[in-house]
Amino acid sequence: MAATQATLSAMDPSKSSKNTIKLENTEKRDTLIAIEKKYQQKWAEDKVFEPNAPSTKEIPLQDISAADLRAKYPKFFGTMAYPYMNGTLHAGHSFSVSKIEFTAGVARMQGKRALFPMGFHCTGMPIKACADKLVREVEMFGKEFERCPETNITNSQPEETPAPTEADTKEDITKFTAKKGKAAAKAVKLKYQFQIMLALGIPLAEIHKFADPQHWLQFFPPLCRRDLTNFGARIDWRRSMVTTDANPYYDAFVRWQMNRLKELQKIRFGKRYTVYSPKDGQPCMDHDRSEGEAIGPQEYTAVKLKVKEWAPEAAKLVESKLPANANVFFVPATLRPETMYGQTCCFVGPKITYGVFKAGENDYFVVTERAARNMAFQGAFPKWGEYEKVAELPGTSVIGTLVNAPLSMHTEGVRILPMETVKATKGTGVVTSVPSDSPDDYATVLDLAKKADFYGIKKEWAELEIIPILETPSYGNLTAPFLVKKLKINSPKDAAQLEEAKGLAYKEGFYQGTILVGKYKGQKVEHIKDNVKRDLIDAGDAFEYAEPAGLVISRSGDECVVAHLDQWFLNYGNGDEEWQKTTLGWISEGLNTFTTETKHQFEKTIDWLNQWACARSYGLGSKLPWDHSFLVESLSDSTIYMSYYTIAHLLHKDIFGKEPGLAGVKAEQMTDEVWDYIFTRRELSDEVVKSGISKDSLESMRREFQYWYPLDLRVSGKDLIPNHLTFFLYIHTALFPKEFWPRAVRANGHLTLNGEKMSKHTGNFLTLDDTVKKYGADASRVALADAGDGIEDANFEESVANSSILRLFTLKEWCEKIAKLAKGEQMRDEIPLRTGPKVFWDKLFENEMYSLANEAKNHYSATNYKLALKSAFYDFTTARDFYRESTTASRIGMHKDVALQYIKLQALLMAVITPHWSEYIWQEVLEQPATIQNELFPELPEADVTLLAAREYVRTTTSNITSAEAAQQKKKDKGKSVAFDPKKAKKLTIFATTKYPSWQEKYIDLVREAFDGVSINDKELNPKVAKFGEMKKAMPFVQGLKRRLAGGESANIVFDRKLPFDELDTLKEMAIGLSRTTGCKAIEVIAVDEGGKTGTVIKSVDVVGTGVDSKGKEETTTQVDQSADQKRTELPQPAEGAVPGVPTFHFENI
Repeated sequence: MAATQATLSAMDPSKSSKNTIKLENTEKRDTLIAIEKKYQQKWAEDKVFEPNAPSTKEIPLQDISAADLRAKYPKFFGTMAYPYMNGTLHAGHSFSVSKIEFTAGVARMQGKRALFPMGFHCTGMPIKACADKLVREVEMFGKEFERCPETNITNSQPEETPAPTEADTKEDITKFTAKKGKAAAKAVKLKYQFQIMLALGIPLAEIHKFADPQHWLQFFPPLCRRDLTNFGARIDWRRSMVTTDANPYYDAFVRWQMNRLKELQKIRFGKRYTVYSPKDGQPCMDHDRSEGEAIGPQEYTAVKLKVKEWAPEAAKLVESKLPANANVFFVPATLRPETMYGQTCCFVGPKITYGVFKAGENDYFVVTERAARNMAFQGAFPKWGEYEKVAELPGTSVIGTLVNAPLSMHTEGVRILPMETVKATKGTGVVTSVPSDSPDDYATVLDLAKKADFYGIKKEWAELEIIPILETPSYGNLTAPFLVKKLKINSPKDAAQLEEAKGLAYKEGFYQGTILVGKYKGQKVEHIKDNVKRDLIDAGDAFEYAEPAGLVISRSGDECVVAHLDQWFLNYGNGDEEWQKTTLGWISEGLNTFTTETKHQFEKTIDWLNQWACARSYGLGSKLPWDHSFLVESLSDSTIYMSYYTIAHLLHKDIFGKEPGLAGVKAEQMTDEVWDYIFTRRELSDEVVKSGISKDSLESMRREFQYWYPLDLRVSGKDLIPNHLTFFLYIHTALFPKEFWPRAVRANGHLTLNGEKMSKHTGNFLTLDDTVKKYGADASRVALADAGDGIEDANFEESVANSSILRLFTLKEWCEKIAKLAKGEQMRDEIPLRTGPKVFWDKLFENEMYSLANEAKNHYSATNYKLALKSAFYDFTTARDFYRESTTASRIGMHKDVALQYIKLQALLMAVITPHWSEYIWQEVLEQPATIQNELFPELPEADVTLLAAREYVRTTTSNITSAEAAQQKKKDKGKSVAFDPKKAKKLTIFATTKYPSWQEKYIDLVREAFDGVSINDKELNPKVAKFGEMKKAMPFVQGLKRRLAGGESANIVFDRKLPFDELDTLKEMAIGLSRTTGCKAIEVIAVDEGGKTGTVIKSVDVVGTGVDSKGKEETTTQVDQSADQKRTELPQPAEGAVPGVPTFHFENI
């Protein structure tokens, strides 16, 4: 048991989150979670999230078109990529869930029937491969792996665990470190599947059960449902299913779509290149890979350069290993066969070891072993999958070898020369040199000729004549020399400039180049490139070769190759140009992608995506209907399953389809003709009726599909654009009428945690279950909404989730308190709520609530949840705080109706993001009779810009006054002289005027001229303002005008130099509150006359005493001088600076 104990110690699942925030006091969180559990249960009991289409009994199928039905009964149907069932959901999954979850919540509050279903993906190789590993491990080590030695899973040398750095995100995540002290710590390697299961938290005694792949399907889906239910997701679980033939209904659905695609000739059979795992013995598609997703085959022309004369060292190495008359070929792989006329030499990597591989009776290829392994699965060698190596040759040993270069103008042969930048991991490790058109080649031959002795070559080998072979309009007939000179490239080490030069040369050569030599002389390169390739192959001088465009590792740990196989494939790409054009057209014209980056990624994928192998022989899945030796691969059975959701609840009651659903249909009755009828591909006919399904059931299923389709929103990570999401669009355009094509795809970025990549190794990792247990559902949802909305990577900040617990709990308590006060309960230290007419502060707050609520609704509609959260929660509570503080400072208290309206609006606006909290407020605080989940967004009047301007004026003026007082205190604390002592009795005088300074007139005129009714032309305006030489005072004034216009104020009011509110009346309302805010014993508001020397008192407030009220609370008594209207002369200097909208003020001790 030593190995299992070591693994358990090192990979305790709790350690995967060891570097996340630790919570101390959880009482508030636990209170919120208790509320969440209560309402999750109630929603399930009341079937709140189980919407149905209008039934055919309500509205017969033939009585209304599908489009009219959807218009009469608005709906929303959204999905995310169903999760793969080889583990539990992590926080990254929850980010994608949140996007569709929030959108479904918004749709409900817009009055739509909202459907959010969720299935469980089990197709493909990963589950089967893991199960098979466990079968072997149980055989080797026993049912509880007790016979596995600890030495099998640990390094022999102790090692210290370094402090986490940025590099941690690039380290092997399968390595963990057992915590046994620094001196004795051993690195534990996840070598066996049972260890991975332990790391997932599976009990040791249960692991052997996972040797049966079907056990995975039983074990993980319930956990997925549990976690999403605890998260508060609005999912209709009736429509769930597992994929593969484990569910016979879904199996029939997959068989139908494959049959129809084959009939439409979208699926074809033939030889094609595909990424392939020799170890697994089958194609390795994206979901079968642990590394290299979206990497496909790169096709080359492999040119055969026959050895005419070996270099001395190489001759000795091959002398006894090759027949005397052997034909040996160096085989470079090129993307530019049309340039072979210009070959002057051939490069090898001097540090690379090459193999000599038997290619035929008497033929041998010199390439890297990696290239030979690829060739072995492409028919290049005598036996499939085998590559016989007869000799090894160090790169240095072959330098100087003379070879024949097909098509080269140097018919006497060219030499093998060294090139330091040749990679063994790309191509064949052999590179043919065309210095006329390849900047890399030209820079290298110059360097070789210059340093011939250093490289151990004869200078003349690198100085064969460079013959022009292509004419280009931009670079002449020697493209490479032209660009090397132009970009000042001095050596082969100038990698950045060479990369730029290569791009320019290849693009110009292909699209604009004209061939100057050979049988195609005078023709465009883009027209004859394939002809040259075919000529070389037909002459026996070349063959087709392909390899993965990057490193691809299968989930079984195999480095993949490219194989040339007979296989069934979906004919994506230019093999079916009409299909390609149709799908691209929908992306361009009919699909909402939310960001231009997403649209561009789709367009690029459509451009490069080619035929896709849709069948495999190993794994889980549905059998190919016409060839049961193959299974439908995981990215091909998951393209249109959204349509299956629409009727899943009618077909079966459980995810495995063991119990028939509401329609009472058996799986064997779901013939291809029935699927056609449901999905509107045919009308009711004998072929459909003979299935034995009743007409009512058939029409009910068709109604569900016609109502819920098209899919309104698909949410997924951006990494699925190059495969799943593009396939999803392709297959929809092939199988469904245009009316039912998807309407929107939202691709989101990856989710980081606390600004760092999520990693179990570094302890910066949370599962969805961890997150919800730690912070509760609503606080987690707030953090996810706050994480971001674009296609760029988002960030889940635990500090946001943690602070949201306090925010939600505190706000809950406040709402409860207000509800009690509204009922007339007396509460210690609380000012009673007012009734009667609404005063200035009530109107100000009510208007701001309208503004923020409408703003939040707009953000919700645009799926900008971070901004919606700001308006609906952060700004909304800030507005409440200002209202509460203002009415408290003014000693009037809040208005009962306004305070209750705030609570109602807050609950409604946050129901999308915090459904449990909102439900509690709605039902238990506001005592509403039914769930908030069926409520609509409130219809509110547009905000009054006059009151908004007054609110901003109050905020700014109050801030300016309190900041000035604080600045004086700071100066005093530093021992500097001050105009007044803030801690002594003081008086505040505020100066305001209704007239603007005359110097502003000219700037008003300039702004009016530059304003076109919508925006201001700054390029035209700013130079004119600068001409007057008053930028320091002019620009702030001009910017103020622009802000008012942008804020929606009437241009007439702005340009007529009128404030949208009465400034003097506003200051009167503020006076009493300011006395409390500033602690002043007296406040005067003076309307300043023109010139700023005299004015009239319009408000006077005196604090005449403080004491203690009957409840023991400090009470301040104020006296308001209602007579006012006193004239003041010889006003202090600040009075002269007052302008409408920008009052000045003066403090003095009294």
